Amino acid sequence: MNIVITHKHIYLLLLILFTGNSVFTQQGRQTILFNDNWKFYKGDTTNADKVSFNDKDWRPVNLPHDWSIEGPFSDQWASATAYLPAGIGWYRKTFELLPAMRTRKVYIYFDGVYKNSEVWINGNYLGKRPNGFTPFRYELTKYLHPAGKNIIAVKADHTEFADSRWYTGSGIYRNVYLIAANELNIDLWGVSFSTPSVTDEKATANIVVSLTNHSNIAAAVQVKCTLLNKEGKSVSAAEQTIRTTAGKSLAANINLSVIKPARWSVAHPELYTLTTEIYQGGKKIDDDEQQVGFRSFRFDKDKGFFLNEENIKIKGVCIHDDAGALGVAVPEEVWERRLTILKEAGCNSVRMSHNPHADYLYNLCDRMGLLVMDEAFDEWELGKNKWIKGWNVGTPGQDGYHEYFKEWGDRDLADMVLRDRNHPSIILWSIGNEIDYPNDPYSHEVLNTGNNPQIYGKGYLPNHPPASRLGEIAKHLVQVVKKNDTTRPVTAALAGVVMSNEAGYPEALDIVGYNYQEFRYADDHKKYPDRIIYGSENGLNLDAWTAVSDNEYISAQYLWTGIDYLGEARQWPSRSSEAGLIDLAGFKKPGFYFRQSLWSDQPMIYIGTSVIAVNSNNRRSGRNAAPVWNYAQGDSVRVTCFTNCDEAELFLNGQSLGKRTLAGAKDKTLLWNITYQPGELIVKGYKKGDEVSHCALKTADEHYAIKATSDKSSFDKSKKQLAQIEINIVDKNGTLVYKAENDITVSVEGPATLLGIESGSAVSHEDYTSNKHKTWHGKLLAYVQSTQKPGPVRIRISSPGLKDQLIEL
Repeated sequence: MNIVITHKHIYLLLLILFTGNSVFTQQGRQTILFNDNWKFYKGDTTNADKVSFNDKDWRPVNLPHDWSIEGPFSDQWASATAYLPAGIGWYRKTFELLPAMRTRKVYIYFDGVYKNSEVWINGNYLGKRPNGFTPFRYELTKYLHPAGKNIIAVKADHTEFADSRWYTGSGIYRNVYLIAANELNIDLWGVSFSTPSVTDEKATANIVVSLTNHSNIAAAVQVKCTLLNKEGKSVSAAEQTIRTTAGKSLAANINLSVIKPARWSVAHPELYTLTTEIYQGGKKIDDDEQQVGFRSFRFDKDKGFFLNEENIKIKGVCIHDDAGALGVAVPEEVWERRLTILKEAGCNSVRMSHNPHADYLYNLCDRMGLLVMDEAFDEWELGKNKWIKGWNVGTPGQDGYHEYFKEWGDRDLADMVLRDRNHPSIILWSIGNEIDYPNDPYSHEVLNTGNNPQIYGKGYLPNHPPASRLGEIAKHLVQVVKKNDTTRPVTAALAGVVMSNEAGYPEALDIVGYNYQEFRYADDHKKYPDRIIYGSENGLNLDAWTAVSDNEYISAQYLWTGIDYLGEARQWPSRSSEAGLIDLAGFKKPGFYFRQSLWSDQPMIYIGTSVIAVNSNNRRSGRNAAPVWNYAQGDSVRVTCFTNCDEAELFLNGQSLGKRTLAGAKDKTLLWNITYQPGELIVKGYKKGDEVSHCALKTADEHYAIKATSDKSSFDKSKKQLAQIEINIVDKNGTLVYKAENDITVSVEGPATLLGIESGSAVSHEDYTSNKHKTWHGKLLAYVQSTQKPGPVRIRISSPGLKDQLIEL
């Protein structure tokens, strides 16, 4: 049975209340979002898998849940994973089956548990899944008490706390579903949708439906596929009758055609609904619903990337799973806000670094028009360095996924492809990130020559494993992908291209990603004329972008990173990376506006300031130019401007300080060196002589008030929803006090809970489970989630010396 489930699929039809969970029921199948009313114990214990175990003292939790983010931060842990604890955690849930489920096959589906999860039902062991990023399913049927209580127990073992180069979280941190199906049902991820031909006039779709007859009786069934447009009207339908054999699997192969299809694109992400229904004797016995799209794309070795035959540049960012205060247990609304902000910068693609992400994130990319590189691994058979005391400091650890790769690698990769293959947003499968990082762990004699910008140690290290393994393993992994999907190219992000060239690694790939090696593009394009090259991971500097914009044959850039993330930190007290365009709270950083000036087609202009010597010409310092106009009288101040307008004019207290033209600006950065005076600093952007954009900074007085706004004014009681509340410290004129570090308390009354508060600071060690937090740059973001019960939610925000602000939802 296919259970790639959209939130629409769960919620928008029949909704009833069942032990605090939403349930969606059809003739063929029932699916329950199984997140509520679990119990949790942090630490190991004996017999917690047994039915008789007494868990009355365990803490009640609702999923998704990440126990590592509860802290506390401590330098006894690893910088790689944000100086946060890991360990072992247990979960248990007692439940009864709905009457309609009692005579069916019942499955439990986990979208992700970090890590080494083991699952029991009524004391019976179901299995183990080491990978913390891969979804998995178990059948429960034969162990259930159909009319009585059932107990499911889950153990997550994250004892190896420094097992990743970034923060992973711990526990059941993604959604869980309980599914009931008939004996004859669609397999897990058993509907495959592809589009062999797409033109403006006509598109064809091929749907392969894999089924298994778990009964001991052969049966003839009708498989019907229907495509619905966004208005819900059928635009194409076909069916096929197949005869199933008892205890066997088989597949139906159905073709559909659509006249004048609405194509999925970045600008217009048009989606269709594919419904697959299985009938036996005229009765529907199973069904599946997915969002799909029609689009064509290709990569050309000389001309770059084409989507629906339109040549476009891929303006991508890399992202990790976490969201600061929420750890990796991130509600969908958080990612929707983040992706919306990234699109404002002109971003049109995301790289799922360096693992499969939550199911809903791909649905968001489908709906929002974001191209996706889906990535499986950060290491293969051997471990990479995981830094304990700070990035590149001290002695690294070697724990990690490589311990399970030999046994689980093929299955984990195949499951990623099978789960995600119907998303129109996905254009690339990546089998690995920086597996070839020179000397970490593979090495080759060629490292004694040439330019190797990313290298651990010096030159060739003969005691390290040979680089030849890279090509051997890559060829095998590509075959695993192609067995499950041939509609997208296979890639990898290479850190040591010089070494990989000697190992046959690039030749195993359809297209080759270069990490931070823009200087190789021209030479390698000539040396390897059939190789398709693109930037799979890149820095924020202008020259990394011009290497794409100025060369037809380079199709893409993926910035490191779109968003700040926990882990991969430098020495204590730093506990997160600050590489992003936006911070952990989703607030825009100065670098966001520089990227927007390069990527966006919409007129924009930004100014930031910093104290700097008047004769300095260091433009890169402007990447951190803060949106603040508070200095000492007479200070020499550098004003940095990012814009895509033809020219900009700066005004201080109404007096023009001159125009600058973008065409004449070095590094596409406009600069003024001026003497500080309090008041208002304004920059105006002009195109063809007309003002099209402006930005203003005002001198802020002392903090005076709290100004808070919510992205929601009400909750829908039929499902849990999240309100994201931006909190600003302002002066008496409403101007943000950028340097304010006020203590803020957030109190919630009514049917909602405070999930967390995030400032965006990379050095804050405040308790993420507390309702108190300091502002950073005068801001905070609070997350408040509804509980699906009726009634008003009152959110009181207070700070010593300031008037409280009350928000009511």
